[in-house]
Amino acid sequence: MVFGPGTYALGLLAGVLSTLSPCVLPLIPVVVGSAVAAHRRGPLALAAGLTLSFALMGTVIAYAGNSIGLDPETLRQVGAVLLGLFGLVLLSSSLQRRYAAATSGVSSAGQNLLARLPLDGLWGQLSVGVVLGVIWSPCVGPTLGAAIGLASQGRDLGPISVLMLLFGVGAAAPLLILGLLGHSYLSRMKSSLLRFGQRGKAVLGALFLILAISIVSGVDRPLESWLVDHSPTWLTNLTTRY
Repeated sequence: MVFGPGTYALGLLAGVLSTLSPCVLPLIPVVVGSAVAAHRRGPLALAAGLTLSFALMGTVIAYAGNSIGLDPETLRQVGAVLLGLFGLVLLSSSLQRRYAAATSGVSSAGQNLLARLPLDGLWGQLSVGVVLGVIWSPCVGPTLGAAIGLASQGRDLGPISVLMLLFGVGAAAPLLILGLLGHSYLSRMKSSLLRFGQRGKAVLGALFLILAISIVSGVDRPLESWLVDHSPTWLTNLTTRY
């Protein structure tokens, strides 16, 4: 599967919606406030650490199949099934809660690690951001898992890394923006943001489910060829360069 602008946009959107979760959104003012107290550029370091954490986790997992020599077609089908399963989870609040409960041990391990980290300075906040990616992974797992399933359709490390980096950027952006706007603003907007996040996840889940079905059925390949044939040359070169 050749990643195009639409694929990268889905990765970025998945990252944004992962932060607008009931178990993440209320913590943003506290986390960013601590970052500001540690250093005036602490929120930027925190956001960079969170981006790096999600990007590394996703890239390593998505690329693992190629590294251990799995058949490309088998890997493609397995990735599509995972994409569809996480798409179903995104469509159901109940399944999202069950997923978070089942993976809560990962969050506990991250909390223990966070307690041992130095929080002062830029490096401290960068480390906090990296660990937050682990702590929040049970809550953002459905969107992260779907993004990883999407990334696993890639052929090369470059596009996979870019897709997961965009997921990380998307996840860090609301944290940085809402945190800097202040607690009072977030309090006023909290209910609206939570509704947007929930509805957005449902739409994203449906898109991922449709994409998974198209991959399993093979419909995506002629569609991909048609898009390449009818896309501008500059766009085709840009999306197939790496």
